[in-house]
Amino acid sequence: MKRRASVLLEALPYIRRFHGKILVLKLGGALMEEKLMDSICQDIVLLNYVGMKPLVVHGGGSDISEEMEKAGKKPEFIEGLRVTDEETMDIIYKSLGKINKKIVLGLGKHGGKSIGISGIDGGLVRAKKVEGKGKEKLGLVGEVEEIDASVVNYLINTGYIPVIAPMGADAEGTSLNLNADTVAAELSTSLQAEKFILLTDVPGVLEDQENKNSLIPRITLEDAQKLIDEKTVTEGMITKLKACVKSVKGGVKRAHIINGTAPHALLLELLTESGIGTMIEEAR
Repeated sequence: MKRRASVLLEALPYIRRFHGKILVLKLGGALMEEKLMDSICQDIVLLNYVGMKPLVVHGGGSDISEEMEKAGKKPEFIEGLRVTDEETMDIIYKSLGKINKKIVLGLGKHGGKSIGISGIDGGLVRAKKVEGKGKEKLGLVGEVEEIDASVVNYLINTGYIPVIAPMGADAEGTSLNLNADTVAAELSTSLQAEKFILLTDVPGVLEDQENKNSLIPRITLEDAQKLIDEKTVTEGMITKLKACVKSVKGGVKRAHIINGTAPHALLLELLTESGIGTMIEEAR
């Protein structure tokens, strides 16, 4: 009984510190398995009930690739970006829509009020086509040009948990496929979130990529940039670190990369002294 009480008391200062604060959570496509998603949704709803303002941006890479293969299309990537023609865009709509509603239903199961939207809705994400040498083949792939977070602000300030699919539209009204890490980072900056948290299927940033026990629990922006420049981390982690660096440089207090496959990873990272992942901050 005393141990249970001590757990709750350890959480109290963090609940007080983050009460009323915005938390931008990015869920990777590898976390969509039912039991994992159920644990994550429980955490999100609990954080919401104790007064925090979480919102979710989700990916869907593996589901999209699977649906493409079913349709006889081979997934192709250029510098980590999915080549997207009109047929692929239709598959992305379908896959992201399915995942979006799955998360909304999961949050609702545990008593959370949530609404699923995409970056297209309410003019949330204005995007433009990715340009540059060798990137012409990417097709309907975009990068964030501008965020209008008014619809998200309205939802979180009325008690809802927004669940956002990473799509955007350009000035001509063409929908574009966007990188979910980038969308989440840009949104966290626009909202001046307290925290930007990337939930993935790895422990965090590792000192030795072959050793999962070599987790770096805390790094500065300078450290993170050095890891990126020297390619000490893997290509997938480079994208995530870049998103974290961008968010913190843009005014977000701290960014985190955590293993979302660990039971109740969000609660352990946010409400305990030690945490479980890597925290990125401006300076120690």
